[in-house]
Amino acid sequence: MSTATFPTTIVFPGQGSQRPGMGRDFDAQFAASRGVYEEASDAVDFDLRRLCFDGDERLALTEYAQPAILATEIAMLRGLAEAAGIHGAQFGGHSLGEYTALVAAGALPLDGAVRIVRDRGRLMQDAVGVAQGRMVALIGDTLGRAAIDRALVDLRVAVANDNAPDQVVLSGLAPDVASALDRLAADATSGVRRLVDLDVSAPFHSALMAPIEPAFMAVLESCARWEPSRARRVTSNLTGDFHAPDLPLLQRRLVAQISGTVRWRSNMAALTRRPTRVLEVGPGRPLRGFFKTIGVAVESITDVRALERVVANRVAA
Repeated sequence: MSTATFPTTIVFPGQGSQRPGMGRDFDAQFAASRGVYEEASDAVDFDLRRLCFDGDERLALTEYAQPAILATEIAMLRGLAEAAGIHGAQFGGHSLGEYTALVAAGALPLDGAVRIVRDRGRLMQDAVGVAQGRMVALIGDTLGRAAIDRALVDLRVAVANDNAPDQVVLSGLAPDVASALDRLAADATSGVRRLVDLDVSAPFHSALMAPIEPAFMAVLESCARWEPSRARRVTSNLTGDFHAPDLPLLQRRLVAQISGTVRWRSNMAALTRRPTRVLEVGPGRPLRGFFKTIGVAVESITDVRALERVVANRVAA
């Protein structure tokens, strides 16, 4: 059955999806996209066009990558609206992508959001010394969740992302992550078939991020123009369900998200509770595979050519 006539759900990937040149074609083609880069650059006092388009080495640094990804995703989203009049009915985002989703829903202004995620990235990077942390994806057809829980006992390691039935991500101090992997290798019930080390600069979504939470709450409170009633269209990584229209609660959940598990499986379940067409908008397309594990097809918009295919499919439906 075609989903083209269903309400549209739009989801946004997080850090790790960045790439040199991202968003350049949207900036060249759509006035709305150009406006995003101009507004976002003014907000953070550095040139996001140069950062995104020219292979700037700072794109590998968390404090620069986070505002660059958010700005690019909103530039793509507004290009989509300009080209085809497609607007989301509900939104979700993975980790950093949750902030893009809040901007897309109108709960958070773009200029405030890019400043927030710039400071979020800086705080997260500084929480743990360089090379002290490690994040590893565990991949298997049927992961043994009890075995994973046992492997983490008494270690400074957490499940950072519950991404899909066949993937979770561990995060923590590097020696403790190594110990957890040894335990899993010795447990025949773990179901782990493959390990993928993530190219990240700190152990995100673990208790090692907890010390920065008070400072990050101050960052969130410094943004005065929230519209919490609009957050009810956005899923919470922390709870796995839609946000309540309650600003203090929304801010507490965003703070706790830094050290908490990204419950992406639950986010996907909430977003697909009713029939919907799902679009992934961003410089990469990691979320499409996660939705596939629950039987949901996703159209990914990573460049203008992909946008044109989505528009053509909509017209043909």
